[in-house]
Amino acid sequence: MRREKRGRSTKLFFMIIVIIGIIAIQVYYTYQEGITPLEPGAGHDIIVNIPSNVSAKEIGGILEQQKVIRSSWAFSLYTRFHGSESLKAGDYLLNSGSSVPQILDQLNDGKTLLYTFTIPEGYTVRQITDLLASKGFVDKEAFRKALATVPFDYDYLRGLPSNEKRLEGFLFPATYRIQRDTPPEDIVRMLVNRFNQELTPEVRARLKELNMTVHDAVTLASLVEREAAKEEDRPKIAAVFLNRLKKNMKLEACSTVQYLLDQPKAKLYYKDLEIESPYNTYKHGGLPPGPIASPGQASLKAVLYPDNVDYLYFVAKGDGYHYFSRTYSEHLQAMAKYNN
Repeated sequence: MRREKRGRSTKLFFMIIVIIGIIAIQVYYTYQEGITPLEPGAGHDIIVNIPSNVSAKEIGGILEQQKVIRSSWAFSLYTRFHGSESLKAGDYLLNSGSSVPQILDQLNDGKTLLYTFTIPEGYTVRQITDLLASKGFVDKEAFRKALATVPFDYDYLRGLPSNEKRLEGFLFPATYRIQRDTPPEDIVRMLVNRFNQELTPEVRARLKELNMTVHDAVTLASLVEREAAKEEDRPKIAAVFLNRLKKNMKLEACSTVQYLLDQPKAKLYYKDLEIESPYNTYKHGGLPPGPIASPGQASLKAVLYPDNVDYLYFVAKGDGYHYFSRTYSEHLQAMAKYNN
């Protein structure tokens, strides 16, 4: 009897072992299949947002739901054995033809998707803020705070008032690439550092030759940027402003009045020219207190190398170009001709 019981126990033990072995093999093959690409071969790209402060299990659920991987269970198990402490939040461009190890490498490396934005020439700080906020890159208030407080050691930024317009003119118009969660402080640094790249030793030498500061050059270039529509007119417009400054004439630039308005107008009226502000160059002589927009390379170059002309006036012709005059009487005739 005891031998029979012992025999039955041995058979039961071996049966349990066999069953466990079969289950283990099934789990193993299920796991191995689960970490293989969902769509072997080319697959297709999928943009996936990985939130911050989520577990590897939750990330696996997101990836399975968006059809990037076969199994969230297999993903969670794989990360448990291969480390998931450094998984980084952000937007990722993942491919359903990638295996779990390949996808985990991307998440560990933090190779998040880069987004492109372009700041057009002549944009103001307010327009740049609106642009970045509309694309979801910044919170307006956080970006305004960064504009006012991010420290810079550049000589031309020292002593400027700590407000959101402090960097007006120094956020260089160009195309940039950032991650979705780039801090506003880093974006501000990126734009200003890009401007600083324009201040080459040659540019610095030319400014010294002209006896002009960086701040004054950018201020004048911002006026040129907002007044000019055609490349050929920029050096002439710069020359007009410089000629008027030499003669102690008011600049009378419409762009400086437009800068004071909540919304730009297609046409200014005499009452607009009476706005009291140091930026109103119809009422105050010399340059305005600072730039009124971000000038591009062409406008900066126009200030450094203006045309050698004696014009003192210009008027828009309506086709993007301007008519330039030497005398006030000629200017009045041009205004009448072009309905200005």
